[in-house]
Amino acid sequence: MNILVTGANGQLGNEMRLVACESSDRYIFTDVAELDITDVAAVERMVAENDIRLIVNCAAYTNVDKAEDDREAAERLNVRAVENLVRAIQKQDGWLFHISTDYVFGREPYNTPCREDQQGTPTGVYGETKLRGEQVIRASGCHHVIIRTAWLYSEFGRNFLKTMLELTATRPQLQVVFDQTGTPTYARDLAETIFDIVEHRKYEGNEGIYHYSNEGVCSWYDFAKAIAKFAGRTTCDIRPCHSDEFPSKVRRPAYSVLDKTKIKETFGIRIPYWTDSLEKCIRRLAEKS
Repeated sequence: MNILVTGANGQLGNEMRLVACESSDRYIFTDVAELDITDVAAVERMVAENDIRLIVNCAAYTNVDKAEDDREAAERLNVRAVENLVRAIQKQDGWLFHISTDYVFGREPYNTPCREDQQGTPTGVYGETKLRGEQVIRASGCHHVIIRTAWLYSEFGRNFLKTMLELTATRPQLQVVFDQTGTPTYARDLAETIFDIVEHRKYEGNEGIYHYSNEGVCSWYDFAKAIAKFAGRTTCDIRPCHSDEFPSKVRRPAYSVLDKTKIKETFGIRIPYWTDSLEKCIRRLAEKS
């Protein structure tokens, strides 16, 4: 089977490159230089000429603050590009795997893990456009698996883990918010889960929305403390602070923990605990350096 991966230079896309290297399927990895998914003609040509039967869409506009000032760009990539992918893969009677986000939640004061059937209540343009992208897929009748994830980090690109590694190495003191709660997700774990579902065709008969993050719950402050601990950064004094001490154009979800029961039971997977995966990622970064 021929599989197209979009956004292949991002965190998840790069991890997909690694886990799929020994697949019996043919993976085609693209980013904007190879395929502009906002160009419907280019998308349809790529899908048809390569007989693509499944698309894994890792591409997205993810700059949460900048999206507030550039709604058009966010909508172009998070909504209209998704429409293009749907249109192209439907002509092949194929499948679309689409990566979404915990930011589709947040406006309501949740205090229990969010389920897949829970109404989306985004707090900003990023979350709004990602939710609309989901709605486009579901309304189209396209064969699909939508996976919402959260707090993604990896060895690739810019992310919270890498920022904390830099700051704890160069600053004597650091403040990190403690009133936003979720779960860090190692992109390698998510990539391996997607690969397993695709490789063994577990998606057949299992269309729908699923949640995936690592197990456990923490605040950004807890996340930062764990990073410093595993990296051996003992000289930086990390202190908790409130979100309003860091003014932002968008209110981020105070609680966006995802309930993963559905994906575990449907596909028979076991999800690693967040600190175990974090320690593994930091070790791999150290080995590279």
